[in-house]
Amino acid sequence: MNTHITNFELLDDVSTFLPDATLQLKSAGLIAVDGAAQVGSANRILDLGDARTDAHIVIDVSAIEVASANEQYNIIAQFSNSSSFASGIFSGPILSLGAASANIRSAASTTGRYVVPFRNKVNDVVYQYMRLYNDVSGTIATGINYVAYVSLMH
Repeated sequence: MNTHITNFELLDDVSTFLPDATLQLKSAGLIAVDGAAQVGSANRILDLGDARTDAHIVIDVSAIEVASANEQYNIIAQFSNSSSFASGIFSGPILSLGAASANIRSAASTTGRYVVPFRNKVNDVVYQYMRLYNDVSGTIATGINYVAYVSLMH
């Protein structure tokens, strides 16, 4: 179902963004393999309209497995002018989480809120549709659990 509408930070102020069910990109559920993010067991594609959209992707991580020290979870914002994402996919911002060694960090990722700014206009092309795509690698037992939604900038 369509709904209208690489520098990230972990935020402590949970009141900064309010969730809107119509802008939800992913509902709760463990992710252990590659695939499009889902809401209610269905791939979720948002219709951002035909104008430039400046917004944030708010990602609330409730569980993340890093026990094997090689887990990597890339949450990719993808854009397209195909409502089914059958063609013309452009990958935008990527939030990389997981084990420190897999993500070239000094510490493993933790649970909490991550906020990723995005714009659906690239090289004078406005992309109408948006989704999240999960790219998972490493020795995964349980994976990552998160909820994500778009919050418009004001």
